[in-house]
Amino acid sequence: MNAHSTDIAGDPVTQKGEALLSVENVSLRFGGVKAITDVSFDIRKGEIRAIIGPNGAGKTSMLNCINGFYHPQDGRITYKGVRRTRVRPHQAAAAGIARTFQNVALFKGMSTLDNIMTGRTLKMRKGFFWQALRHGPAMAEEIEHRKVVEDIIDFLEIQHIRKLPVGKLPYGLQKRVELGRALAMEPELLLLDEPMAGMNLEEKEDMCRFILDMNNQFGTTIALIEHDIGVVMDLSDRVVVLEYGRKIADGTPGEVKTDQRVIDAYLGVAH
Repeated sequence: MNAHSTDIAGDPVTQKGEALLSVENVSLRFGGVKAITDVSFDIRKGEIRAIIGPNGAGKTSMLNCINGFYHPQDGRITYKGVRRTRVRPHQAAAAGIARTFQNVALFKGMSTLDNIMTGRTLKMRKGFFWQALRHGPAMAEEIEHRKVVEDIIDFLEIQHIRKLPVGKLPYGLQKRVELGRALAMEPELLLLDEPMAGMNLEEKEDMCRFILDMNNQFGTTIALIEHDIGVVMDLSDRVVVLEYGRKIADGTPGEVKTDQRVIDAYLGVAH
């Protein structure tokens, strides 16, 4: 498949290593407050791309621009070779961009299984009438989706909590369920906003393993916001560093770690 091929939706697709998503000179303002100023970087197909920086650097705002929750005033975002304009979150999701959040956003009264099933909603093709009847074609389709969800539950090693309400689960397991829901969408690009925040060392190690396995086994491209520098350096193929909404560095973990601007602004250790 060449770089000018199209997928079944008619959109250009990319080969591994090519830019899946490009951010070009993006600026975002809220009134007189500049959240992001003239930031450019890309995310290559098949990589784990970290976005780091101190609190207030504009990292989450950038993810919000990528998945359509915010719309930048300047610059452009190109996804799979197509420039996007005023894309809404549900449209981004339908195009293959999934998202997790800093604060867990699950249906607390629903079970683990049902929460992950909600990630299959965009994949369901039968109409509301058949779904309401839970009979015939809709039942057959639901069985197929449940097989996918059960595979995800096995992958994330959460069989023991599949029927428990997620509101009763420890925080680390809730984060894992949220990851499962995003994975159920079969995303091409997965945006992870501090997936290890609030976790202990063992939970972080588990989450790192799942992220690497998603990337290696499923080929999922991942953009990751994370404050744990050790995690970033171990997981990432490339790192972009923001400070006060501006890009100050971009490169491999080794390059970024030794960049004096990053040390002064974020790492806080002697050069």
